[in-house]
Amino acid sequence: MIVLGIESSCDETAAAVVNDQREILGETVLSQEEHKAYGGVVPEIAARAHLEHIDDIIEKTLKKAGVKPEELDAIAAAAGPGLIGGVTVGVMAAKALALALNKPFVAVNHLEGHALTARLTAGVSYPYLLLLVSGGHCQILVVKGVGDYERLGTTIDDAAGEAFDKVAKMLNLGYPGGPMIEKMAETGNENRFSLPHPLQGSGDLNLSFSGLKTAVRKIIESYSPDGKVEHAILPKQDLADVCACFQKTATECLLIKLEKAIKYFKTHYPEGQELVVAGGVAANTYLRGALERLAKAYRLTFAAPPVRFCTDNGVMIAWAGLERFQKGLVDDLDFKPRPRWPLDENAPKAAGAGGVKA
Repeated sequence: MIVLGIESSCDETAAAVVNDQREILGETVLSQEEHKAYGGVVPEIAARAHLEHIDDIIEKTLKKAGVKPEELDAIAAAAGPGLIGGVTVGVMAAKALALALNKPFVAVNHLEGHALTARLTAGVSYPYLLLLVSGGHCQILVVKGVGDYERLGTTIDDAAGEAFDKVAKMLNLGYPGGPMIEKMAETGNENRFSLPHPLQGSGDLNLSFSGLKTAVRKIIESYSPDGKVEHAILPKQDLADVCACFQKTATECLLIKLEKAIKYFKTHYPEGQELVVAGGVAANTYLRGALERLAKAYRLTFAAPPVRFCTDNGVMIAWAGLERFQKGLVDDLDFKPRPRWPLDENAPKAAGAGGVKA
């Protein structure tokens, strides 16, 4: 079984071909450079870039895979959540191929693409505990099967990756911010500044990063002659220290809630053996190391996709599409792209209004 996956939900135009032997036959990713000047993704620019490149990306991917279009068993596309202009470009391209080739079309939730990647790259078995951390999402979930998720906690404001990007912008480190903060933090003193851990005692597994981001902002403002972030001048070592302290505290915020989630997971899913991290922030080696130690402490196997599959890519969409197709989950060609699409939309909520009670 061979599936083509198309990803265009943000600022990567990507495609990949995978088969049911867990082989990646071919992949192509084009990261848009146009947004660096703006310090963030501009939706209209992203959509136009997707439209300009998507046909070429698909063609290149099929050539790399050595697969003719008619040899595909299904065509999958990220159909949301994401920037609706870009999502629409990818979905329309997939639909056009499906119609022309008379092949099934599979609409994939972008988050499910992230959630299932470790099953391709590490052979993870259901059920498993998942920390999904990216620029737009931050959730703790139990993955019970394809389309079957139990959300234990979620961010009530900024996602972890969003906080990294915003802090990096305040520090004039460029975009994307996460890798820049990680690099600067390597030479920093992570214990120099005391930063808050929002929602630490909230009694649930929800997360918050807005207060942490504000605390960092106040530190940066103290280096400004007029109290404005844009006029702050930090010596190189101080800059590294701020990055290290922020990275450490953000990781601790995740670990505090995740440790409680592990206890719930082991009680309610004793057959589960794995802790998985996915999403763009999962590329952060500091976080990966902390999660691996936490998993070991609770006798769970830690799994994370290779760094190149943490950020948006076509492989994760192709694999999720293949898993859905194997279950007979195909979609009509009138499926409408969705800017918002909760991963646990049809799943029963965990105990308590905000998820599991800690």
